[in-house]
Amino acid sequence: MNKHAGSDGFKPIRPGRGGKGKGRAFPKGRQLDPVANQEVADLLEAHQPLQRDMLIEYLHLVQDKWGHLSAGHLAALASVMRLPMAEVYEVATFYHHFDVVKEGETAPAEITIRVCDSLSCEMAGAQDIIKALGDNAPDNVRVVHGPCMGLCDVAPAAAVGHNYVGNVSVERLTIMARNKETSPEMPAYQSLDDYKAEGGYEQLTALRSGSKTPEQVIDTLLEAGLKGLGGAGFPSGQKWKFVRAGAGPRYLCINGDEGEPGTFKDRYYLHTRPHQFLEGMLIAAWGVDASAAYIYMRDEYPAVVQLLKDEIGKLEADGIVPEGYVHVRRGAGAYICGEESAMIESIEGKRGLPRHRPPYVAQVGVFGCPTLVHNIETVYWMPPILEKGPDWFASQGKDGHKGPRSYSVSGRLKNPGVVLAPAGASVNELIDMCGGMADGHTFKGYLPGGASGGILPASKGDVPLDFGGELAELGCFVGSHAIVVMSDKDSMRDAAVNLLKFFEDESCGQCTPCRVGCEKAVKLMQKGPWDEALLGELTTAMADASICGLGQAAPNPIRTVMTHFKEDVS
Repeated sequence: MNKHAGSDGFKPIRPGRGGKGKGRAFPKGRQLDPVANQEVADLLEAHQPLQRDMLIEYLHLVQDKWGHLSAGHLAALASVMRLPMAEVYEVATFYHHFDVVKEGETAPAEITIRVCDSLSCEMAGAQDIIKALGDNAPDNVRVVHGPCMGLCDVAPAAAVGHNYVGNVSVERLTIMARNKETSPEMPAYQSLDDYKAEGGYEQLTALRSGSKTPEQVIDTLLEAGLKGLGGAGFPSGQKWKFVRAGAGPRYLCINGDEGEPGTFKDRYYLHTRPHQFLEGMLIAAWGVDASAAYIYMRDEYPAVVQLLKDEIGKLEADGIVPEGYVHVRRGAGAYICGEESAMIESIEGKRGLPRHRPPYVAQVGVFGCPTLVHNIETVYWMPPILEKGPDWFASQGKDGHKGPRSYSVSGRLKNPGVVLAPAGASVNELIDMCGGMADGHTFKGYLPGGASGGILPASKGDVPLDFGGELAELGCFVGSHAIVVMSDKDSMRDAAVNLLKFFEDESCGQCTPCRVGCEKAVKLMQKGPWDEALLGELTTAMADASICGLGQAAPNPIRTVMTHFKEDVS
């Protein structure tokens, strides 16, 4: 053993000195900028004591204050939160809406214009708008593309700062940027008083008074046929059973990350009747004896975030909910956080990486506790189901399907929008409800379930749009009930490329089949005639080996286009 070594065999190093006895002039690691440190400390003063799970909220505060996340502010945030800089950095760089600026880099322009280039907006001319804006943008404006903003019914859509608007043009966006119209416009929604005047919160009050047991409500929801309306279609009452089987504390998480291209139904209900949603949420929280409720809302809905905070404050003042019981958490531009376990990771202030399962979130969810996860529209229907009975809801379906469905319908239509129709309605019926095809367009094909649900031809226009059944036999699914209608003016090949580019951008990167598979698929699809054999092998690997639904469902547009639109890819 080296005679200078310690008893463990390693040479001791005196504090503050290097291995060769040379002292450091400065402490090890990134140095704190005292000005940035004080700025962050002042910004977070009102939020003491700081919480680890609030990291993303604190990053939003910094981004909103200075328009970007400088290296100095990130280091200061890590310091005040007593977190490793690497941990703060990896979270900040995971989300699209955070602009991380390293030392020596130039901060982004004062105003950012994001133009949606998802399918409905691309069909409405988004690429031309992006190019024209980029060619003529003033120095204080940055133009970037953005994924679906939930404004498919008013495509093309864009955001000027936090102001999300539809039916945009180059001229309108230029004027908005010049006038710095960057704050969201608040919708005219139903007030708490008006909702209570029509009987609002009576069902919640009755349940809290013992009118029914949670088990009785579970039976009512199962009899009504209420399913998860965010995409999976799992029976809601059964979810309650699973969560109630776990020992407390339990939590409720509402998934408001409505990021599936073509989907905007939740935004519609939150912009019009937020208290029906809030009452349903509190009923669900009561049903599983949740210690707290979390609403995870996508960053593309800033007006919804604000109105929910305002109305929850009114509920607290009215004694309907205890102060601090409901938490509104703001996403930061990551489609993957629509996956329930990735959403929970984000609520905990981490990167939105889907978890391996089992265990399922009903067993080990937020903060390691049993967690009930519901979609916004799912809980929206709970108060009227309890008021009017399960038959009222179930009987609104057709041909054996239970309940009404809120279909987000966009594309080549005269009057796109949210259509409330019976479960099992067909796209031909929805087109009629939207006033028919737009002038000069002939129905060619459609997405039955957003970007993930595949693409079907007009000849399949009478297929019932609901979970399972004939739709599943065709290799498609209804998902979040996002219907995008395309015409003879559209190439199904181009549509599939658009969807795979979306998945390529939004893959969390955790697993190779999804991360590399989406990238390779886009390259193969952009070449001449499609190599169907090679794409078939690739899509099989992605579907079989990806960790979560993003990678598993991403091949659906490829497979269905090769099946139903060979003329577009040969």
